[in-house]
Amino acid sequence: MRVSALHTYPIKGCRRIDHQRATVEPWGLAGDRRWMIIDPDGAQITQRDVARLALLRAVPVDSGLELSFPGGEPLLVAQPAPDPLVTATLWGRISMTATAAGPDADALLSKELGRDVRLVWMDDPANRRPVDPDYAVPTDRVSFADGFPLLLASTASLDRLNDWIAESGSDEGPLPMARFRPNVVVDGAPPFAEDEWLGRRLRIGTLVFRVAKPCGRCVVTTTDQETGERGREPLRTLARHRNVGQQLLFGSNLIPDTFGEIVVGDEVEVLDRFRAELS
Repeated sequence: MRVSALHTYPIKGCRRIDHQRATVEPWGLAGDRRWMIIDPDGAQITQRDVARLALLRAVPVDSGLELSFPGGEPLLVAQPAPDPLVTATLWGRISMTATAAGPDADALLSKELGRDVRLVWMDDPANRRPVDPDYAVPTDRVSFADGFPLLLASTASLDRLNDWIAESGSDEGPLPMARFRPNVVVDGAPPFAEDEWLGRRLRIGTLVFRVAKPCGRCVVTTTDQETGERGREPLRTLARHRNVGQQLLFGSNLIPDTFGEIVVGDEVEVLDRFRAELS
């Protein structure tokens, strides 16, 4: 198996950035989901709420982040100082401190998304948000990602899913990997071999990761990441073939044990089990 693609999403819910190489930090790939859009009460705003968020391009630059929507002028958002701090909330129950990006970013995003929103930045991921202790050790950390530092997906699993979609007679396939918004894509594994990796370590290049939990998918996967339009797939087909405990599974959540650089083309190897360490 080898790495075939690497992606980050600077703002939670925004368009992907493709990489040939990426730095793995304790909380995920460098620059991945360090920014998030919130409503006036501090609650997250993602593609689950506003499909148009798929069209937001957020490109890191030396001085901060450049934001743009199709047909609009780019806006440079300076990386904020640690003040003023605000409270951001994920899933209605996970609260953490974040740094406000400022009124210019808020005005652009509110106009384009059609609701009153704010942009915030996670200034100190080492101290802001631990990973769910049911799947992690106390020192594990995560950014504004849904729950885990990295998401891995397999091209063979996507091919099998697209076969199922075609067999169903749906006219929505084949779907691209972008629908699933992974950080790491691998080639060379059998379809859904990642089911057998749960509770084991993976070596990617020279780095080691724990496969902590399969990824249950939501309405975001039905959103065309190029147009922001929604359909019914892949959730309809996943419900037929990948419904495990009322979770529609595609992809695997990873937690890094070691840190450094991974590169497209890196070899991926399944290693030992780690589950006993968490019990």
